[in-house]
Amino acid sequence: MKLALFADIHSNLEAITACLAHAQALGADRYAFLGDLVGYGADPVAVLDLIERHAANGAVVVLGNHDAAAIGRPADPMNANAEAAIAWTRAQLGPRQRAFLETLPLTIKDDNMLFVHASAAAPGQWTYVTDPAEAEQSIGAGNANYIFCGHVHEQKLYYMGAGGRPMPFRPVPGTPIPTGRHRQWLAIVGSAGQPRDGNNAACYAFFDRERERLTFFRVPYDHRTAAQKIRAAGLPERLALRLEHGA
Repeated sequence: MKLALFADIHSNLEAITACLAHAQALGADRYAFLGDLVGYGADPVAVLDLIERHAANGAVVVLGNHDAAAIGRPADPMNANAEAAIAWTRAQLGPRQRAFLETLPLTIKDDNMLFVHASAAAPGQWTYVTDPAEAEQSIGAGNANYIFCGHVHEQKLYYMGAGGRPMPFRPVPGTPIPTGRHRQWLAIVGSAGQPRDGNNAACYAFFDRERERLTFFRVPYDHRTAAQKIRAAGLPERLALRLEHGA
């Protein structure tokens, strides 16, 4: 199995289309969308319809905090720009898109893999995994060899070291990482739709399960068009600038 993992797409059709094409060229035969499908960007309907088609063909899809907010469920407090984008997104969604979001679970367990948007320790509290202590809590609660998540927007990998504590690792894009199942791993796959590390290329990860290799990628995409759509929709200028600058 060759599994492509996408998170924090945030209604960015150009980014997810580029990432999917990249993964398909690598031979991906399964897909996982790790929440925050909407919010911030200008194409919530097109993005949800695209992901729903993948879900109908067996893709994993879990709920993120922006998705929850878009259908009126409790979510994290958001800043003014995020709130404005969510209010706009709610007005764009039709019954089909809302119904799709309503069906999404917080977590999906598949054999020795767990898929979740934020921390597996409390999925509905939208806890960010930003340090080894939070990684340890998520790994302990997830009870899986591989936990795949998003929410943080930057790519990072934790693995359980010999001392029984998570060790952080900053992946190099395009470099395969041996991820043997004799350890437990927590991979934050990065944001496809709104990178925040100063690089405007979209993020995703690719897991070759048979070879036990995980590779993180950065994919250039037409961020100018995505930013212009945000401006045309009347969404906050900061959201367009963020796509252009990756921060």
